[in-house]
Amino acid sequence: EFELVAFGGGMVQPGGSLRLSCTTSGFTFSNSALAWVRQAPGKDLEWIASITDDGYATDYADAVKGRFTISRDNAKSVLYLHMNNLKAEDTATYMCAKYDTPYYALPPKAPAIRGLGTRVTVSS
Repeated sequence: EFELVAFGGGMVQPGGSLRLSCTTSGFTFSNSALAWVRQAPGKDLEWIASITDDGYATDYADAVKGRFTISRDNAKSVLYLHMNNLKAEDTATYMCAKYDTPYYALPPKAPAIRGLGTRVTVSS
């Protein structure tokens, strides 16, 4: 059974930064493309970033491009999301997600396999 658990969320002021992490189990981490998705209260699920199995290719939603960076450490089986210049509209529950393949099709979409999320609140 797959397990993905995101952590590192919290409350931050506009313009601030956070780093989210995601630990996994139940599958070979280094063989899977991964993604971050988020869901704000009352809104649909939103894909925000994807990364291939080897970390060489990444893609971002326009809403976060230039501010967020997705990365992974295959040796530690951890996925990261570095978030800079946070805005109020970034407030959401963030979840990591797994593709069934080492890569993802373009344009990227939110994978079906998602884990437990971590809440991020951006407010002054």
